[in-house]
Amino acid sequence: MNRQDAKGVVLTGYYMNSDSLQPHLGVNCVEEADPSVPSRRTGNYNVQNRSKNAAGKPPYNRCNSQDSLDMDVFWKEVESIGEADTGPQEEVQLKVADEGEHEEAWLTEAGLATLFQESDPDDSDDSKAMLSTLTRTQAAAVEKRVELLKQTMRKRNKQYHVPDVREIFKPPPGSTADSEETQQLGEDSQATERSENGKRDVASSDKAMGNGACPPADQSTLNSETDLNLEVSFAEQALSYRERSKGVESQSQSESEADDKLPNFKVPPDKTGRTKVGDLAPQDMKMVRRLALIEMTALFDMAKIDWKSNKVVKLKEKESGLFGVPLATLLEQDQRRVTGTKVPLILQRLISHIEGEGLDTEGLLRIPGVAIRVKALVQELEAKFYEGTFPWETLKQHDAASILKFFIRELPHPLLTVEYLSAFISVLKLPTNKQQLQALNLLVLLLPETSRDTLKALMEFFQRVIDHKEQNKMTLNNVAVVMAPNIFMFKGFRNKITEQQEFSMATGTASIVRLLIQYQNLLWTIPRFIINQVREQNTEKQKQKKASKEKGMKRLLKKMTHDRDKPDKQERNTSEVRERLRSDSSQGFIRVQAPEFSKVSMAVQLTEDLQASDILVRFVSQESPVSVKREDLCLYEIGGNIKERCLDEEAYMKALLELNPSAEWVIRPTQR
Repeated sequence: MNRQDAKGVVLTGYYMNSDSLQPHLGVNCVEEADPSVPSRRTGNYNVQNRSKNAAGKPPYNRCNSQDSLDMDVFWKEVESIGEADTGPQEEVQLKVADEGEHEEAWLTEAGLATLFQESDPDDSDDSKAMLSTLTRTQAAAVEKRVELLKQTMRKRNKQYHVPDVREIFKPPPGSTADSEETQQLGEDSQATERSENGKRDVASSDKAMGNGACPPADQSTLNSETDLNLEVSFAEQALSYRERSKGVESQSQSESEADDKLPNFKVPPDKTGRTKVGDLAPQDMKMVRRLALIEMTALFDMAKIDWKSNKVVKLKEKESGLFGVPLATLLEQDQRRVTGTKVPLILQRLISHIEGEGLDTEGLLRIPGVAIRVKALVQELEAKFYEGTFPWETLKQHDAASILKFFIRELPHPLLTVEYLSAFISVLKLPTNKQQLQALNLLVLLLPETSRDTLKALMEFFQRVIDHKEQNKMTLNNVAVVMAPNIFMFKGFRNKITEQQEFSMATGTASIVRLLIQYQNLLWTIPRFIINQVREQNTEKQKQKKASKEKGMKRLLKKMTHDRDKPDKQERNTSEVRERLRSDSSQGFIRVQAPEFSKVSMAVQLTEDLQASDILVRFVSQESPVSVKREDLCLYEIGGNIKERCLDEEAYMKALLELNPSAEWVIRPTQR
């Protein structure tokens, strides 16, 4: 069937059989396509051709798709990509982890390598601190990976030290595990014991919801619920949803969701303020990333989704230039020119140019530039961009948009990373919109900083394009469908998948991009339950460090009595600082410092409604010589049970002080 006389229905969704795809893709949306399905180049599909489907299955199913997703646009974009990328491409070889290899890599990335190998004592202390804060579903996820690794080692007859799961989460003497809970989680984790620490964590989380009640089941398919709970583990909420929905036939969430009509999720107010990516110190973000991995795996376990990360065989990569350069390498060379650069300069300049010329251009991002001209412009940018001699005034809007898309898909590794690409696609297997959003939130936290910051800049740009949809005719769905093949079909990978595989991935990838754009303000937020776990881990590590220090000090004082005064003085100074902070808070005020502005200390009276923004306003009004704008300042929470946190301006100081009474409060320019 050719395009001219094709009068069939434009495909909006599919059934997929995951067996028709390469195992590492992790895609499962539609059934295996019939050989009579036309090429992806045509973009059209005749529903009658589906008559050969297996008995009992509908001709097609909108698998997490929307009626308004015009997939014809997708195939036109794929065709445009094929025309633009005619040059030779280096093959990208994805490596599927061997049996047991995935579990080892997972435990290592989660900071729990001590569970299967000898390691540094400090790492062992960190692992103990983490294990002590895990929820029951998080503990079950760890137990499952340890058990699988243990079984693999037995098969190989290797003498690896993999502890029994009962040793990892051993209940205190005299306690008994809840047999009913053990049986329930055993179905998913193959575990034999329950984590007593996990039970305590869940109990405290349930208490936060009021009267110790379990998290409510997700009702987003049945009513207009909009609250998104960030205080309770997502996997715990999923477990509660699964229990409550047993025997109830679930309704497809996407059947009636037209453009811009996704659930309007809202996060209830948090007195301690929301924490965004970039607000925490690197040490705390390291713990956040580990916890996000465990939580995401636990969430997938609740839905019985078997996800495994992939590895890419290392290839020779460009070490300089603009296009086809790894993000980390590109940012390194940009940071030598502009300190603190987090998003590639070429991408920033392209976005700035498109917006400067106006976002009202009809078909922006959808209508491609002239392929030959775009290739010439790419070469000219390579030669003149850093010299500052590229003639930006002559660059047309559609050409600039085509170059931007070319930059994304030319990255030697996908923006969503090889490791987590299959996890992003698997998000659509989760049963509710809420769980899909929660999984995406965790995956964003798992991305390397370079990918996460670049992805954020793109999502913000796409939203600004959508804001002008009345003029440019680019709705949320239009942008998602156009950008999906550019984000997911990364360089070299397009040559390795068949047309049927690409056909099967189309709607799912468009839906993922749609969610990333629609919920970007939520996805770059760190859930409070993870922040609380970070605080607990820091507190636990401080206890361990103090106990170790006390033991070491006793041994040292026996041998070196002349050094006794020095440690005593250090300990005394620390105690004095803590005592002063407690005294100040007990008297109803805190001390705010601003050393970068020669402000030693500013006493601030505590009230119930005092927020971080009030302190910043007071500081700016008192310090007239300060040249920095208030919006460029941040009040930081430093020390105590957090390394460092840039406070949300709506955070209530009294609630924060109760959460972290040993913290210091410092004003300085924001480091975002």
